[in-house]
Amino acid sequence: MNTSIVRRRRRSAGIGIVTAIFLLVVLAGLGVAAVRIFNAQQASSSLDLDGARAYQAARAGIEWGLYQQLRNNSCASTSFAMPLDSNLGNFTVTVTCSAIAGPADATGSTANTTRWRIVSVACNQPVGGSCGDDTGSSPDFVRRRLEVQV
Repeated sequence: MNTSIVRRRRRSAGIGIVTAIFLLVVLAGLGVAAVRIFNAQQASSSLDLDGARAYQAARAGIEWGLYQQLRNNSCASTSFAMPLDSNLGNFTVTVTCSAIAGPADATGSTANTTRWRIVSVACNQPVGGSCGDDTGSSPDFVRRRLEVQV
């Protein structure tokens, strides 16, 4: 056998293991990136769903305030937890009612034109908590605020 061929084979011995290690490192990096992207998408989807639930809980608070005002002619500000056996069970709703002066009538009087502002704030705070202006301490914190005037 030619000695130059033998020398070339000895110099290139082990190049396959270097290539295999390089490919394993690249594939492992791609796998880690894929798992991180998947986890981020799952967290985003979960927050989106909680946002929709918070909106529905805030809407329930608005409807509660409207019912109290239109049927009972009084709307007291309150906080309450949604029923635990529902999809909104981990949400707390804070409803605030306040009287505001309405527009003046044809004579310029505002005596009989009182309107009501009903503000409903829903968040996924623990039961007994309030959904004020706090931002929450959890990365999963969701808060929605709705306001109506009647």
